[in-house]
Amino acid sequence: MITLQFVPYTEMEGLSQAKRLRKILSLVKEEKIVLMEGRLKSPDDADLIKEAMQEIDEKFKGIEIAEVNPEHGENTPFFAKVKGNFVNMLIGDRAGMTIIGPATVIKEIKKDPNKIQLFASDANGKKKRR
Repeated sequence: MITLQFVPYTEMEGLSQAKRLRKILSLVKEEKIVLMEGRLKSPDDADLIKEAMQEIDEKFKGIEIAEVNPEHGENTPFFAKVKGNFVNMLIGDRAGMTIIGPATVIKEIKKDPNKIQLFASDANGKKKRR
């Protein structure tokens, strides 16, 4: 069975970077696919990957990460981007979504402007499209 865990922005915003990364990694190590409101900050994603690599063992094989930000596509008008950046400064960077999951469950994540395709393994090791 595949478990999705939604993590709202408000649950992560007050945490230090170390606690944020630990929380995400502990959920992923429970073989949950984390759907996090907002995006990781630049140093956070690199540090999360580094921390995950240090914890690789027989059971935990690593993580897969994908970020989605529909407001900042190639066709987004300049003023819409400026407005979005201003709003993010006021209320936090809640735009978009980050998907993080264990490499043993998530086999591939494909993104295009209109959809995300997540390929996961079921208990028998067969690929499933979500």
